Amino acid sequence: SDGSIRLHQMTSEYPLMQWNDSTKGQPIIALHWALTRPAVFFALDASSNIYIWDLLENDLLPVAKQTIPSEKVVTMTLLGEPEKANGLLGIVLAKESGQIDIQYVKKKWALP
Repeated sequence: SDGSIRLHQMTSEYPLMQWNDSTKGQPIIALHWALTRPAVFFALDASSNIYIWDLLENDLLPVAKQTIPSEKVVTMTLLGEPEKANGLLGIVLAKESGQIDIQYVKKKWALP
């Protein structure tokens, strides 16, 4: 609820990494690991900002932030085929009006 993200290992109750205030205090409403690239995850905050984290590139801050300005995004999920090496990865956004939007991720964050 405060924008903090914690990375846990299943065998420990303590986080391996913790990023406080990663969304400047906005609640995180969805977070998903990339289906095609293990070190990348995406977070959606309550202000319709999508943060892209690539832990191999920078483990302190997101490597990119994209604001969806047209309408409030209420949730997101990812689509892709991890068994294929084509690097196709998409973000499915559900907007408050019920509209669904699909955006494809740059290859540098999608290729295995």
